[in-house]
Formats: sequence, C-alpha cells, structure tokens
Amino acid sequence: MRIVRIATVPFFVLHHLEGQIRAAIAAGHEVFIVTSPGEGAGRLGALGVAGVALIDIPREIAPLSDCVALIRLTAALARLKPDLVHSATPKAGLLAAIAGWLCRVRVRIHTFTGQAWAERRGAVRFLGRLADRIILGLNTRCYADSASQRDFLVAERVASPESLKVLGSGSVAGVDLRRFDPERLRGPAAEARASLGIPPGMRTIVFVGRMTRDKGVAELVSAFGKLRGAVLVLVGPQEPERDPLPPEILEEIRRNPGIRALGYRPEPERYIAMADVLCLPSYREGFGIVVIEAAALGVPCVGTDIVGLRDAVLDGETGVLVPPKDVDALAAALGSLLDDEARRGRLGAAARRRALREFDARAVIGQLLEEYAALAQSRA
Repeated sequence: MRIVRIATVPFFVLHHLEGQIRAAIAAGHEVFIVTSPGEGAGRLGALGVAGVALIDIPREIAPLSDCVALIRLTAALARLKPDLVHSATPKAGLLAAIAGWLCRVRVRIHTFTGQAWAERRGAVRFLGRLADRIILGLNTRCYADSASQRDFLVAERVASPESLKVLGSGSVAGVDLRRFDPERLRGPAAEARASLGIPPGMRTIVFVGRMTRDKGVAELVSAFGKLRGAVLVLVGPQEPERDPLPPEILEEIRRNPGIRALGYRPEPERYIAMADVLCLPSYREGFGIVVIEAAALGVPCVGTDIVGLRDAVLDGETGVLVPPKDVDALAAALGSLLDDEARRGRLGAAARRRALREFDARAVIGQLLEEYAALAQSRA
C-alpha cells in the first residue's frame, strides 16, 4: 500500500511515529510523511520514507493559513494518490480528514492523542469539539490512544461508543523495549548525571515534554520549591509563541540552582534512566507515552488524575496520581516518594512489569498493521 502519515509538527513524527513508520516500510508499504517545517524536519528522510512534504499547518485557529494548508494538502494527496492516510494531532487530523475525503482516499484514519479544547471555554471549545466531530464523520476509522480518552469523547457527545476504538491497552505506538532498556542505559544515565553536575545519590525528578503551561510545568516548578535535597531536570522545548510559561516561573527556572533546564534532547531516555521519579503534571493528555517509557526503565511516575494519565499510571500500583493544578498535593506526593526508596522500588518494578506485558511496541505496532490490512481489504 501507499501510505501517507500526517502530523502537525516533525517532533511528533520523530518521537511517536518512528516505530510505526519503520515497521510499515519493513512490511513492504510505501510511506510518505506530511508535516510542518520546523525543528527536526531535516531528520525525517532518515526514517527511510519514500518522500517528505513540508506544509505549514498552524497549530492554533488561523482561518486564512488553514485554508492555504488545506489546499496544499489536498494537492499533495491528489498527486500521491495514497491507498491510506493516517493522521494524528488535532489540526493535522482536521485538514487530513477533509483533504482525504475530497481526494476520495479509500482508507482514512485518525488517532486522537488528546483534546486541546478540553481546558478551553467559549468559541475555542465549540470549534474544537466541532473539528473532532468532523474528523469522526469524514474518516473511515478513528482511534483513541487511551480508554479514558474514548470515554471522555463519548461523554462529551463528540463520539459514539462504536465510532472510536482503542488498540490494546492504549498508547500511540507502545514503547521500544530495546531502546528503553535499563541495563543498556546504565552507563549513558551515569554520564548524563555527571554532565549535569548531579552528585551520586542525589534524589532526582525528571520531566520530559513541552515546556508549556498545559503540561503543568508551572505547578511542578512551584512544587519543587517546597522540596529540599533534590534536583529537577526539565527536558523539552519551550514554546514561547503558544501557551508560554509565566515570567515568574521562567525566572525561577533560571535562578534556582537545583533546576536543570536542558531544552530539546534527541535521547530523553538517558535522562529518564537517571531519575528517581518521573513527573508529568499535565492538565490534559491523550495517554502520556513518556510514562510508559519511564515504566520500561523501572522509574515510577507522579502524574495528574486526568484523562489519559489514568490509563498510563495505575495509582498506587505503578505511580501516584494527584489532582491537576494542585501545587501542595504535587509537592507532597513527590516528597513522599523521594523519601521512601523501598516504595519507589516497588512502584518502579510494577511499572516495568506492566510495560513489558502490555506496551511492547512490536505488539502494539503489529496490531496497527493488522488494522491497516483489514481496512484496506474491506474498502477494496
């Protein structure tokens, strides 16, 4: 089959879709990528794809730019004549659904990875819900990357139960257990800790993700200020043009000697592997893939009790969940876990067993390729 994978930004393709793309190519499919220009775009060709089309897809509502992107995407699909289009991320999903329908692509798929409108009100929420309804209406098949996300969309009357499917236990593509192997990363993790000047034995909290407000970074930095004898490592790009952190939080990150803000890193596993605790205090998530990456390394997570993370973290079994936007609860959970090495060990071991059992990327991606084949056959 000729397959086109579409996502709004290169970062998502590189960090969430690489395994799927390589597996599809290995299975004999011809794969093309469509995404926006930006950081990481130059590395997309190394995935072995047949071609890359860079189309500026705005992440926010931008009617004129959205129309231009839709025209360019429709032209690209008309030229490529794919058998299957598979989109992820909100804006790419909307444009791909319309363009794929206009071009009469036989199989049109979208994976929901979280609702940007979940925390919004007014017109933005209305338009976000409308966009998701259009995606569901125009695609052949839609997936949610967690059961709680599917339940949320059904409860919000955006989707019907039969219109959304979850593969296995959820996630976009599972976790590469060879890449996230604790034994393989023992040396690189020690090197990463030494390069950051973190003494052996110093308790370490690691965050991996976009450095934005909706990832809960402000609450994490504020909660860290209540702790003593620990280091906080922040791994991920800032997005000053979209959902920026408050100036006082940025100043605290610069000022606090216990915080290491690293920006984007192509190998986040080196930093996760050196953590005592991973923290993901998001306001919204589709699933929270970094949580099961940490789980594969035996690192427990403190996260927020929200859609998506409820599936990635089993509260009290593989990690701890706290209410979103609650600095005191976050600080208490982090402090309690950092102070109890035996509990960290139990949670981390349970998290790793679950990652091995339910989230092996080979199994998750295998399920997706089976879906491709079944859908293509049914639409032939």
